[in-house]
Parts: sequence; C-alpha cells; structure tokens
Amino acid sequence: MSNTVLTIDVIAKEALMILDNELGAAKAVHRGLESEYGDAKNGFQAGATVSIKRPTDFTVRSGANASAQDVVEGKVSLTVDQQKGVDFSFTSQELTLNIKDLSERVIKPAMVQLANKIDGDVLSLASKVPNWVGTPGQVINSFADFALAPQRLDEQAVMSDGRTAFLSPADQWGLLGTQTGLFIQGAANSAYREGDLGKIGGVSTKMSQNVQSITMGSRTGSILMDLSITSATIAYAAVKDTMIQTVHMDTFTGATDTVKAGEVFTIGTPGGTGVYAVNPVTKARLPWLKEFTVVSDATMASNEGDVIMYPAAIWDGAFQNVSVVGATDLNNLPINFKGTAGATYSQNVVFHKNAFALAIVPMVSPPGAVDVARESYKGTSVRMIPFYNGSTDVSTFRLDVLYGLKAIDPRLATRISGTA
Repeated sequence: MSNTVLTIDVIAKEALMILDNELGAAKAVHRGLESEYGDAKNGFQAGATVSIKRPTDFTVRSGANASAQDVVEGKVSLTVDQQKGVDFSFTSQELTLNIKDLSERVIKPAMVQLANKIDGDVLSLASKVPNWVGTPGQVINSFADFALAPQRLDEQAVMSDGRTAFLSPADQWGLLGTQTGLFIQGAANSAYREGDLGKIGGVSTKMSQNVQSITMGSRTGSILMDLSITSATIAYAAVKDTMIQTVHMDTFTGATDTVKAGEVFTIGTPGGTGVYAVNPVTKARLPWLKEFTVVSDATMASNEGDVIMYPAAIWDGAFQNVSVVGATDLNNLPINFKGTAGATYSQNVVFHKNAFALAIVPMVSPPGAVDVARESYKGTSVRMIPFYNGSTDVSTFRLDVLYGLKAIDPRLATRISGTA
C-alpha cells in the first residue's frame, strides 16, 4: 500500500491535542474569555485587549429608611501579548510516516516544552498574590501546614468549589510522607504507591516543577511607613481599576536597598497597633495583619523610597479591606517583610480558578502565507505555517500560540509555605 503524506492540518491537530493534554496549571484557571475578543475570522494579532468587570460591593442598612448606594464597578484589562512557539523540521521521507510515529519522536517533545512554558507563565502570577501563609523556606510536611491555605481562603470568604493547589516537588514529597500514615486506605495507597496527593481539604492538589521562585530584595533595617496615610488618603473610586497604592518607606539600613516585585509585607505589630485584614463580606476585623504585595521593583535613595503595593488600603465603605487599630495615621508604623533579605523561596500557590485568567486566541493568518493551518480545541488554539527548502528537501514548520494572562482577583488565592 502506498504511503500517505501527512498534511499540515493533520500535524497541527496532533500538536494541539498533545498540547492540550500536557497543560496543567493552564487548565485550572478561568478560561472563558476567548469569546470576549469577538469573532475575528482571520484571527488576532498581539495586543488585542478585553476588559473584565471587577465585582461590585454594597453595605447593608439597618431600619426602614432606604439609602441608595452608587454602583461602582472597576475593571481589569487582559491583553493577549504573549506569543510563544516551537519550530521543527521534517524531511519528505519523514512526512510519509504514521502520525503516531512522528508524534512520539518529534511533536510530543516539542509540545511538552511549550506546555511547560505556558504553565510556568500561569504560575508566575503567584507573585501578584498578597496572601502568604506559613514561613518562607519551610517545607510543607503536615496536613496542618497545608490546611493553612484553605483556612485563609475560608477567612477571605473565597468560594469552596474550584480550588486548586500547585506545590513544588520538595513540598509535594514533604506532604506525601504524611499521607502514607493515614488510616484512609485510598488516600494512603495513592500517596505511597502512585505519588498522588489527590484532593486534600477540598483542594485539588498537584505537583508542578513549574512552581516559580522569588528572590527577595536586599531590604534590611527597622523599616517604617513614612508620610501621612489616613482614611481620607485614598478612596475606592480612585483605584477601582488598578487597586494599587504608592506608599513611602524609610529607615532602610542600606542607602540603596532594594525591594522586589512579589515581596509581601505587613504594616504594624501583630496583636497591637496596625493594619488588619477584614472579612470581605461582614467587614469584621480578622486576627492577623493585612498582607500587601509589592507591584514593581524599587530601589531606595538615601535609605528611603516609594513602593507600589497591592491592594490599596480602603479604610471604610462597601469596599473596605482593612481595619486600622490603634492609629488614625499610618505614618511611622513598622513594616515587616516576609522572608529573609536576599533569600530565594518557592511560591506554592492555592487558588480559586477565578483568581487568574488565561486566554489563548486564534492567531492571524499572515498575508501571503501558504498552507496555514489554524486549529482550536477546548479554548486552546495553535497556528502552524510550513516552509519548504527545495535544496535539502526539508520542510520546516513553525507552530505559534498567542495568549494573555492576568491575576484578575488575587484575593482568591494565597501563597503557602510550611511552618517551623
């Protein structure tokens, strides 16, 4: 029987199926936004943007007298600006192979690399999350350690369904050891024989070598808030789209100390004067200091400097997210950063799927390109374009994906480490 030459459509479909199968973190986040970009029949170019509404909030009145509240909706933009691809070449002889043979030898290894890159980008969003339970540098090695994450999500009124955890290999194996001793046959057997954590405390728990690390800045010293910050300093309406706030910090030990994006800090003294977290529904004060994350790298000048933090501190009203105890002004309150200066830590993350969003859209078919294949499956799209070298009888295929990702509601997530 004569050989059948594989077409670009067949190769693209096989690549897409493998890519979809290999994706991990990318499947655990919100994936409903591709349709929001509209129906561009010729695909999309990098830079296409869609706006996502932030949920509004209200306060409950007491008594019979009505008190109408303005509906204030913030928005966050998600831009498809990440173009990634893998390129491979086949001889004409190889293109007569069975697609499964070619898939195992070439296509699957290429798609594994691409899937890992996408998953790594998704897990890098952990640096946008202000909550961090446990002690950075400590391995998660007990259920009590792990339970701190779902507990924090519960305290933050995060929905109990659709929760996922991604742990570094060290933390996964640390936690697995505790599962083998359980008097729950299924869980213990899966942990011991399969190395599978499964669902723990309502959280689908997975290991990923793509869990990202963070290296802390050189910041040291008895760091203080500087300049006046009161309840009147910032209003939700002014930050409803970004939810970021610039604060000034002083008394760093080093004149040019650094603070890195993704670092987490609190304001005040635990149990004393400080900025505390609140239940987002009842606005009741919680027993721990509110955690903030640094939005962008900052370098001090003369031992002080501006730091952009997330979220902005809203003191009152429907969108209140802090409770300030023992002070009416944050000036001169102590700043405490999580972790040791200069150290590197894994950023394990537990989140509800709506904390992060990923959109993978069909790419534009370039004018003049011949035999362009574009395939979509379960919200994932790839584009493949062939080039033929007549001198060597080799066909080169470039496979591209175009996607955007965003931490659309970091409140619905927490980073997690073990405890000492």
